[in-house]
Amino acid sequence: MLAAMAAMFAALLLASPAASATTTTPSDGASAPAAGTGSTDGAEYSDRISGVVRNQGTPIEGVRITATGNGYEGEVLTAANGSWSIGVPVQGAYEVELEESTLPDGVELAEGQQNPRTVTFAGTTNITTLFLLGEGIVLQEESFGSLLAERAVAGLSFGLLLALSAVGLSLIFGTTGLTNFAHGEMVTLGAVLAFAFAALGIPVWLALPLAVAGGGAFGYVQDAGIWRPLRRRGTGLVPMMIVSIGLAVAVRYTVLFFFGGGTKQLPGAQSPLLELGPVSIPRNTLVSLIVSLAVILVVALLLLRTRIGKATRAVADNPSLAAASGIDVDAVIRLVWVIGGALAAMGGILWAYYRPGVSFNMGQQILLLIFAGVTLGGLGTVFGALIGSVLVGLFVEISTLWLEADLKYVGALVIMILVLLVRPQGLLGRRERIG
Repeated sequence: MLAAMAAMFAALLLASPAASATTTTPSDGASAPAAGTGSTDGAEYSDRISGVVRNQGTPIEGVRITATGNGYEGEVLTAANGSWSIGVPVQGAYEVELEESTLPDGVELAEGQQNPRTVTFAGTTNITTLFLLGEGIVLQEESFGSLLAERAVAGLSFGLLLALSAVGLSLIFGTTGLTNFAHGEMVTLGAVLAFAFAALGIPVWLALPLAVAGGGAFGYVQDAGIWRPLRRRGTGLVPMMIVSIGLAVAVRYTVLFFFGGGTKQLPGAQSPLLELGPVSIPRNTLVSLIVSLAVILVVALLLLRTRIGKATRAVADNPSLAAASGIDVDAVIRLVWVIGGALAAMGGILWAYYRPGVSFNMGQQILLLIFAGVTLGGLGTVFGALIGSVLVGLFVEISTLWLEADLKYVGALVIMILVLLVRPQGLLGRRERIG
């Protein structure tokens, strides 16, 4: 089922001209300006500065935007929908300038707009800067409303792809009690396998389902080779958690050895912007939102409507009573590890398209956010993990309207701490599970 969803995602990607798997290699010096209105400069780079230029809600085409810094200079002309995006080779501080001479007659920057302005980002691959045009608060409110809607849609997409991984982590915790710190590497593995299969020449419609299946197989191997023997020996949860930390480090640096430390792109990573009313959204972000929601609904139906789903919930509530009732607890846990690995792999693939890019430590970068979603929603509760992850994703993206992009992940973790001070069991957790 999950492989079928991955195939659907691949089919949607193939709706536009396909791209091959590529490697992002930083270079010094300025690249040539983008050719043609609406094309982007530095398209080979995954770190991007972007925005939209509108005047009283009407997009303006052909406005020149430049970004300079770290020995690099890039420029681009706004597209027909007013959007622009400049790729940069390294993260850091860049001076972004709108060339006012390219604005239409009678249109100028709103009073108080800083031009040029300095933007700084690290730990994120996308940063948005907005130049307001015209006069009066009405325009500013309209532009802010459009930007807020775009950030909300992006946050929902990010929250749902977090939820894919968080649901798997929550299922594993609910059935075994294990806090698995290697879950981030399961996320990484999905994206790395997808890139590897695509690099071998396998079509993307087959490479993505194979990567999801590989994630499920990794979950099975983990349980069969490590966790099941430890459970049979009666190993405590704290030693098992320490084993998971060691496993995470081992897998991470094994991937680094074979994959390298650079950022690589999956096929179709650079997607066009779609106009949905006042909202401009990358096609990959919209596809990610739809696929994540569909997969989560399928998992929810499996848990609520099928015998294996009821058995899983029974094992999560009381393993001893479930075994006494005739349920094969080991078989259920094994299946949970397979599903959790497949969900994590799919989350990694979507995360690679959202960033965009594949790197050896990409799972580690969002592991705390996955834990935040699980803890915020309620430990061991699948629907709590879903709600908590969506809230974390929304806060992360919307907070960039007020916070520096470097602080957006910190803000999400602070919110989690504040909520847990008031409700330690999380939003949907039960007090009996605490302590």
